[in-house]
Amino acid sequence: MPRPSVREQLVNAAAECFEERGFNGIGVQEITRSAGVPKGSFYNHFPSKEALAVEVLHRYGVARRLQMLEDETLAPAARLRGHFRFLADDLERFQFTRGCLYGNFGAELSTQSAEVRGQVEAALERWTAKVAALLQESRATGTLKGAVEPESLANFLVNAWEGAALRAKVTRSSKPLDDFFALFDSLVES
Repeated sequence: MPRPSVREQLVNAAAECFEERGFNGIGVQEITRSAGVPKGSFYNHFPSKEALAVEVLHRYGVARRLQMLEDETLAPAARLRGHFRFLADDLERFQFTRGCLYGNFGAELSTQSAEVRGQVEAALERWTAKVAALLQESRATGTLKGAVEPESLANFLVNAWEGAALRAKVTRSSKPLDDFFALFDSLVES
């Protein structure tokens, strides 16, 4: 049986460490220890901890399952609600201790790392564009309530989600997410 890639071990260990303790709360030594690899091997794969964080963000984005938003077998509003429900279930799976890595890194690193800030901003923009496209579909099918433009509502929903995820992390409760869904349901007919 082939040995797992040291690079993969580092990325997986860093993802866990960053989720649990944040970027500044963990060092390369702890990441390599958690990965079960020598510290020197880190620099064979990544020039810096910041470069590793960018790779972790990329993988986190894949795990957010944005492709759910493109499943045309479901109505646009159902896809959007299902996507946010998936994200809520993921937060609950960890008893609301982790939050959203985009929000966590954005809050922690936006003034420290232009590279990570740029990656978080780009990820949030991609997500918002997909949400806006679904809201535009909802408007075409008559399930979008009110006169708010889809792009503005998409920005609001993504921003509200990030705030709800942060508050759920602080309160260790689903209440902020429940509030998010109550407002979501008042804006988009499922």
